[in-house]
Amino acid sequence: MTRFLFSPTHHFAIGLKILNQLVSEMNQSNPGVPLSHHRRIACSFRDQSLLQIFQISLTSLYQLKDDDGSKLQELALSLSLRCLSFDFMGTSFDESSDEFGTVQVPSSWRPALEDPSTLQIFFDYYALNKTSLSKEALECLVRLASIRRSFFVNDATRLKFLAHLMIGTKEILQTGKGLTDHDNYHEYCRLLGRFKANYQLSDLVNMEGYRDWIRLTAEFTLKSLESWQWASGSLYYLLGLWSRLVTSVPYLKGDAPALLDEYVPKIVEGFVSSRLDSLQDEFSDDLSENLLDNVELLQDQLDCIPHLCRFQYERCSVYILTVMEPILQIYMEEARLQASADGSELSLVETKLAWIVHIVAAILKIKQFNSFSGESQEKIDAELSARVLQLVNVTDSGLHRLRYGEISKQRLDHAILTFFQHFRKLYVVDQAADSSKQLYTRLSELLGLHDHLLVLNLIVGKIATNLKCYMVGEEIISHSLSLFFDMASGYMTGKLLLKLDTVKFIISHHSRDHFPFLGDYRCSRSRTTFYHTIGLLIFMEDSLLKFRTSMDPLLQVFVSLESTPEEMVRTDTVKYALIGLMRDLKGIAMAINSRKMYSFLFDWLYPAHMPLLLKGISHWSDIPEVTTPLLKFVAELVLNRSQRLIFDSSSPNGILLFREVSKLIVCYGSRVLALPNPVDIYASKYKGIWISFTILSRALTGNYVNFGVFELYGDRALADALDIALKMMLSIPLADILAYRKLTVAYYALLEVLFNSHIVFILNLNTSTFMYIAGSLEVGLKALDTNIVSQCASAIDNLCTFYFNCITLGESPNSPAALNLARHIAEYPGLFPEILKTLFELVLFENCGNQWSLSRPILSLILVSEEMSTNLKAQILASQYFMGTKNSLRELGKCKDACRSKATSFHVL
Repeated sequence: MTRFLFSPTHHFAIGLKILNQLVSEMNQSNPGVPLSHHRRIACSFRDQSLLQIFQISLTSLYQLKDDDGSKLQELALSLSLRCLSFDFMGTSFDESSDEFGTVQVPSSWRPALEDPSTLQIFFDYYALNKTSLSKEALECLVRLASIRRSFFVNDATRLKFLAHLMIGTKEILQTGKGLTDHDNYHEYCRLLGRFKANYQLSDLVNMEGYRDWIRLTAEFTLKSLESWQWASGSLYYLLGLWSRLVTSVPYLKGDAPALLDEYVPKIVEGFVSSRLDSLQDEFSDDLSENLLDNVELLQDQLDCIPHLCRFQYERCSVYILTVMEPILQIYMEEARLQASADGSELSLVETKLAWIVHIVAAILKIKQFNSFSGESQEKIDAELSARVLQLVNVTDSGLHRLRYGEISKQRLDHAILTFFQHFRKLYVVDQAADSSKQLYTRLSELLGLHDHLLVLNLIVGKIATNLKCYMVGEEIISHSLSLFFDMASGYMTGKLLLKLDTVKFIISHHSRDHFPFLGDYRCSRSRTTFYHTIGLLIFMEDSLLKFRTSMDPLLQVFVSLESTPEEMVRTDTVKYALIGLMRDLKGIAMAINSRKMYSFLFDWLYPAHMPLLLKGISHWSDIPEVTTPLLKFVAELVLNRSQRLIFDSSSPNGILLFREVSKLIVCYGSRVLALPNPVDIYASKYKGIWISFTILSRALTGNYVNFGVFELYGDRALADALDIALKMMLSIPLADILAYRKLTVAYYALLEVLFNSHIVFILNLNTSTFMYIAGSLEVGLKALDTNIVSQCASAIDNLCTFYFNCITLGESPNSPAALNLARHIAEYPGLFPEILKTLFELVLFENCGNQWSLSRPILSLILVSEEMSTNLKAQILASQYFMGTKNSLRELGKCKDACRSKATSFHVL
């Protein structure tokens, strides 16, 4: 037998590995363990063992400091990091929020963390300059710099801790040791960013070495800006530090100088110049890889700029204007030419202007800086805005009209639209316009724009130009329409828009002849936004004549499609025209919020044009590209939002609308069920089915139809709609229903409606179908979505209430529905007990946030049979006492024993 011998070093390494794994497992939830149970175990581990393990890691670091065995050093350092990264409060560490980014270390850790040697050991390990150690050492320092302020006993202790951090980071800045490694560099930027997140500016400026520290940090930031591409992911933390520093200046106490006046303008200048200087290299590498194309990253880079610029606004604005003027002059000169000698040079100019416009737009996100003159800042806003507005007048003239297909031109237009969004919120809305006289006085002097209506006209003109001139470019179209919609959504701004000739033209000429993007299928989703905006503007004026006049372009499409011969219906021309029309009508319907406006649309559609919808469904039921927008329009049409579908008591419109809806659902359902199952069954079948469920749910709950009329007069509209909906339900396996979220939501929403208002239909089903539906309700109770759980609970409550009233109390035991229900329960007597057991388990053992919703079916089930509830209660109590509690104690004991044995074995080793 071979005997393996292990050295003490191996035992040491094994112990460290065990503790690393233990802390990691305790910090991560197990999918098989309830979250609340895991948190109890993790909290127990945190209180009893974590500090001890952290102290073991520190002791190991001290002992291994001069050891060349880097593997042991790595394990000990990793263990320290895992302990400091522990989820102390049950919330994940999120650096985007100062509150949640604070490390909530327990007070029992105070002696260990207040000891200066704890901070120093991590600085020492960083100084070893080993790639495998330095990054994790900095990560530990980031956690230590994020410790909550209340952790320290008094200010003196906290400031001593801060002084140690400042000295250590200053030494790294002075030597530059390790910062050539990208990972170290990134972590070091994070460390600097935590200074102002956890400490006040007054704390920093009163530190002995603050003057050197702030100078070195400024120099480090400027060097980072020069190396933009290499440091782009880390600049967020540096700029965030400077932004927090300047926003704290108004609250600075004491006479110690912050020295920010000297460095912040240089950082702003470095930011602007580095971006413009780096564009040449980006163009030479790959034109498509540009930060301007990534909205989220661009936003991260520009978030801090408003505070930095407005801190020394006059100086920073002068620099921006100095940089922008020559570039703008070149661009204006190019507009006068018939052709450009160098297209790449013009692309570079456009991209530089796009960056500058984005910076100006970012500055306008906040109106003024605290304690600084608002009027003076308005004048500077006017100077910067005037240059951008001057640029707008040039972008669509001369040579530039030929460049809509160029990506650099699109980037510039994106930047202009972003500027308009921020400028509008500050200076175009009525309240802001009245209080911004200084800005409009200066704009009048520079450009002749003396009020917000003229600026609004300029904005709308640019939007209209984009919609007219961009044959391709879905993003520009979408961005333009988003801005247009935002303006039309405001009541007063919308009223102002109606005064503009450009808007009047759009409302009356919204066809593909004037707006080519309407003919581009790639922009079909934008059509809904376009017509939603037009609808908002149309319905601001209570005029039937204006509505009908505005709908003329759509009426022409209707007439064209209705006159298409049957043999020509299945052509691409008809297909895309029908898709576009349905998206357009959905947008119009979304804009309606009143009874009168809805009557305009309904009377326009019915009865003349509703047959086209049925024709479209019957001919294109196998093409989801057509059926999806058509069904979504119908879903919007039947939605009783803001009580817009309340018809007069003598009006049959509610019944007529439901009859049309029934025809559509029956037509679609009967055809889609006959189709074979394709590979992508969701897109081909399930999507249309869940939209149909939504249509029926909205129609049944709209409160604008008396459904008793259908049975009274022998009209099968309701019965046929319910029958086809049931067939579609049964055609989908329950596993598939639960697998697709939108399908799940629509399915259970419809079931709730049926059990609430049409329970007789459910009870008249055969027993197997009834049990399938009831079983799906029990499954739905276990869903993660509380809305679905509440819907299932409501459906069960209605079922049990019917049973209690009609059978238990004997109000109508001989009715067909009551007899059917009694028969179902007699064949499956375990239905109610199983549902009640599930409800009890949810309330007792799960962390559910809708106990009130669950209590209603519990009460109904108890009333149905008190004997059943008593027996079930006894079973649950017995099982929990003899099994559940015992198992829980055993698992908790095992966990504690494992923690204790592993820690003890490590001590022995």
